[in-house]
Amino acid sequence: MKISNIEFIGSFKQYKQAPDDHRPAYAFIGRSNVGKSSLINLLTGRTNTARVSSNPGKTQSLNYFLVDENWYLVDLPGYGYAKVSKKEREAWQKMIRQYLSLKENLVCTFVLIDSRIPPQELDISFINWLGEAGIPFVLVFTKVDKLKGSERGKQIRKISSAILEYWEELPEQFECSSVTGEGREELLNFIQQVNERYQQQIK
Repeated sequence: MKISNIEFIGSFKQYKQAPDDHRPAYAFIGRSNVGKSSLINLLTGRTNTARVSSNPGKTQSLNYFLVDENWYLVDLPGYGYAKVSKKEREAWQKMIRQYLSLKENLVCTFVLIDSRIPPQELDISFINWLGEAGIPFVLVFTKVDKLKGSERGKQIRKISSAILEYWEELPEQFECSSVTGEGREELLNFIQQVNERYQQQIK
């Protein structure tokens, strides 16, 4: 898939405010500082689609981008650490869960996991919630360029094993690096395939 045009549609505080048309939407989410903005910029081939910040919690709304007038890329707030009040974090969580479970044109959620660190309870808890809610998702291991040799495979297997303590099998997985570009074509091809299936279903 080649991307020619990206249009910022808007930032929305409530899921009901976000576009709700025939176009499929793909949500990107992960713990704060997982490299979400960098990955989104890699996918779109732009340096400024999503705002990259060293301060976790930069994304605070449902940020909608229309890609080639065909599908929506949705940048969601990260879960976990952020320099905001407990009340704000709870509001984000409510917004995110309502969006993921109630938005009818959301076809897949990309859950980003930092490949460099041990399995995190926040990630596993969120993944389990997606499964219980019946929300389609895939796993994206970020920052794989930071792992050398066999360390990369071992680390990803360790995270996968922790998730498999709750699951019979894992959803589709991707390994990505916003530095080297690894995983970009695989993710875009996956989106294209899902788009094609989605269009067949709505005909």
